[in-house]
Amino acid sequence: MTQQTETTSTVWLAKSAYDQLAAQLEDMKGPQRQKIVAEISAARDEGDLKENGGYHAAREAQGRLEGEIQALEALLRTAETTEPADDGVVAAGKVIAYKYDGDDDDEAETFLLASIEMKSFYDGDVFSPQAPIGQALLGHKAGETVEFTGPTGKTIKVHVLSADLFKG
Repeated sequence: MTQQTETTSTVWLAKSAYDQLAAQLEDMKGPQRQKIVAEISAARDEGDLKENGGYHAAREAQGRLEGEIQALEALLRTAETTEPADDGVVAAGKVIAYKYDGDDDDEAETFLLASIEMKSFYDGDVFSPQAPIGQALLGHKAGETVEFTGPTGKTIKVHVLSADLFKG
């Protein structure tokens, strides 16, 4: 007898982002869904469904909406909204400042380590903890240098400058 385990990846969302996405989900499940059902009903009342473009368009819209609802429900089910510790350690929910090794440019690069859905709530780059740089830097502190293999197979060396709480 084999045991199957389901692997679900937790994603980090700011509490405000979670609340906004939850409200969007309720709108999709309520008013948006009701509007499409009404459109399907009205088109069905027109008669012959084989050549009824309005009916087919409404059914396609219903399918897209149901898919979006399922995806959003899955995202919210796996979302983590707790604020990480303010300890300078790279973790989901923090803005990471870093520099590439050998980069003589004085300007640091930054990204938010969180679910890609946070892109709507943050102006800069957002990388997930599963991204190569996210995986590599997770758990490291400001002042540390980290080497990892990038998507192209090249070894990349970065210096962690800071890991600050996301304020959003």
